[in-house]
Amino acid sequence: MYLSVQLSCYPLKDDYKQPIWDLIDRLKQTSLEVHPGRMSTEMFGEYDEVMSVLSDTLKWSFETYGKSVFVAKIMEGDRRPKG
Repeated sequence: MYLSVQLSCYPLKDDYKQPIWDLIDRLKQTSLEVHPGRMSTEMFGEYDEVMSVLSDTLKWSFETYGKSVFVAKIMEGDRRPKG
């Protein structure tokens, strides 16, 4: 099963940009297709891989940077940008 995910991260700290950049860099090192945007990052891949990457990445973020709010929209199917 293929998933399309839109993930937003809101670090609860004054210096909020670095945790977001590091999170995106970490996601780009996975097997998922990753498209960073201005307000969220889109990810695409097989269900098990997407869920594993999300779990590992959120845990890493909390352990590395502390409190953050994550908002995820997860949809079954391929919603990759065309073109």
